[in-house]
Amino acid sequence: MRSSRTVTAVTGGSGGIGAAVVDRLAADGHDVVIGYRNNRAAAEEAARRVEAQGRSVVIAAVDVTDPTSLDDFFRAGQVLGQLTGVVAAAGAVRAVGPLVDLAAADIQRDLEVNLLGAVLTSRAAIGHLAVARGSLVLIGSAASTLGSPGTYVHYAAAKAGVAALGVGLSKELAPQGIRVNCVEPGTVWTDFHQDPQRPAKVAGAIPLGRAGLPEEIAGAVAWLVSPDAAYTTGAVLRVAGGV
Repeated sequence: MRSSRTVTAVTGGSGGIGAAVVDRLAADGHDVVIGYRNNRAAAEEAARRVEAQGRSVVIAAVDVTDPTSLDDFFRAGQVLGQLTGVVAAAGAVRAVGPLVDLAAADIQRDLEVNLLGAVLTSRAAIGHLAVARGSLVLIGSAASTLGSPGTYVHYAAAKAGVAALGVGLSKELAPQGIRVNCVEPGTVWTDFHQDPQRPAKVAGAIPLGRAGLPEEIAGAVAWLVSPDAAYTTGAVLRVAGGV
């Protein structure tokens, strides 16, 4: 079982869903390690919000496609204590449109960040989480089963891989007491989209009639890393308004 202190690392924690996860975890009593790629100012602002909740925080740059960078990231977080949770929230889409129109270099980068990044983050986290019998939450996407035709089928394929990673890794790591789960958001109001109004434009295709809020995804993540989910591993939790 976990100690009374929770220390959770969040890649992609400076913006979007990752930042909302950081805020929610701090409110729930977690000390937080915030990983960011380029925007240090946003990470510092997120850190100030964590400190305002009375929690401890570390920020560190991390490239989730680089194993050495990931090792350095988790090592930087050790000043807060033993890591009890990891949320792999880093993600990006550079290529948008029909597949035939997309540049191969952009496709490769998207696959590296969204799938290889999740694999390498998980790999780097295992040794830390094994000590505390902790929890790993992967951020996937509802695109994994919808396919996102005409938009980013390669991203959908990567996120399908993330869901498969969560299921397989949950079985692989269960003997070490590590829980692994995946949250699949639908369309959410963040700066992820190249078209800032895309969440409004697709709302009519969502059964609940609207795009989601980052805080609504964060709530699902917070449950999965909490003791209430102690018997939950291998779950792929869709938080997508019914799609």
